[in-house]
Amino acid sequence: MNQTFEIVIKNARLRRLAADLADIAIQDGKIAAIRAAGSAAKGQVEIDAGGMLVTESFVNPHLHLCKVYTLRMVGDEAARAYHGAGMGKAMTGIELAAKVKEKYDESWITPNASRAVAQAIWYGNTHIRAFADVDSKGRLEGVKALLRVREAFRGVVDIQVVAFAQDGVLREPGTEALMRQAMEMGADIVGGIPWIEYSEADMQEHVRFIFSLARQYNKDVSMLVDDAGDPGLRSLEMMALETIRCGWQGRSLAHHARAMALYPQPYFQKISALLKKAGMGVVSDPHTGPLHARVRELLDEGNLVCLGQDDITDGYYPFGRNNMLEVAFLAAHTLWFTTSEDLELLYDMITTRAAQCMGLKNFALQVGAPANLVVLNQPDVLEALRFHDAPAHVISHGKLVEREKFKALAFGH
Repeated sequence: MNQTFEIVIKNARLRRLAADLADIAIQDGKIAAIRAAGSAAKGQVEIDAGGMLVTESFVNPHLHLCKVYTLRMVGDEAARAYHGAGMGKAMTGIELAAKVKEKYDESWITPNASRAVAQAIWYGNTHIRAFADVDSKGRLEGVKALLRVREAFRGVVDIQVVAFAQDGVLREPGTEALMRQAMEMGADIVGGIPWIEYSEADMQEHVRFIFSLARQYNKDVSMLVDDAGDPGLRSLEMMALETIRCGWQGRSLAHHARAMALYPQPYFQKISALLKKAGMGVVSDPHTGPLHARVRELLDEGNLVCLGQDDITDGYYPFGRNNMLEVAFLAAHTLWFTTSEDLELLYDMITTRAAQCMGLKNFALQVGAPANLVVLNQPDVLEALRFHDAPAHVISHGKLVEREKFKALAFGH
């Protein structure tokens, strides 16, 4: 007697198994069975993939969600400084972009963020690590908004809210207290940016504070490190060493590390070894700045690397749709990842490797794993990246997402 499942995806093409189609059964939020196509498995809901690719859903480990759609509020001045002159004026760009926080208010951040998350749903992005600035200008308005959005989309998109000391801790009086308040309010991740401090001693103190807060609240850490064209920046090294010292292996994640592009080879080798010892992943967003982490070399050395959206129409980047296939398509060009093997790696970096960076457990298309899946309109990774369009179907937490309900919010029609 054939079992009836909640959902069955029929005639699915799986990655690296191009010759054989499969039926995927889903029950109680998990992948219950993967059988050869034509297995006669029945579903209360049945989806015919028609030989198109079915994979894990997409994961975005880096998005400044409190800033989305603020470009018109700040203009082009910040991006001009951030992207120009070999990123030598990156700090100036951040200072210019911070002007928007003088207008921060939960009342307008919430709908902006909700629109971006609705777009994530449309494009099959089911997990987001979302940064909310915490400082004397923005106060806790971003945190309040993102916590509200997290709850509104719970069960469809999992949002990890990062309390993020964007303008520093030592150089921004009052930030320590605000960060503690953010964690008490329910933020999921402790976020820092040590390189922005004025001295090396202050950078080190910034790192120590972030990790002490993480240990106090038993939370993971995300830090934007060395995000400028200065090969002398060392906050990535500081972060890795503190991760090891605190026993936080596998619970800290580095973002950007753009100065790595300028490292001497011996120092890069040292950093690579430290990252592995610390169990630290690196999120690269190569489409949002002219420098980027040495992704290929990190991968060759056995490091964990993934891709993030970073920004959506804000002072740093004018585009973005929370479409991780689009991010990978852009990375194929900025990183020159164009072979078949490269494309598979890019796909991993927006699915399974990104999930690992975010601390998601058992995020894979295998029996017993949580059912977070996309049914694409293309038969393989090459075509998926070529078109980078929305999936035909999205399954989140074992449920088929009714995406049409979110279309008006996502696109205004």
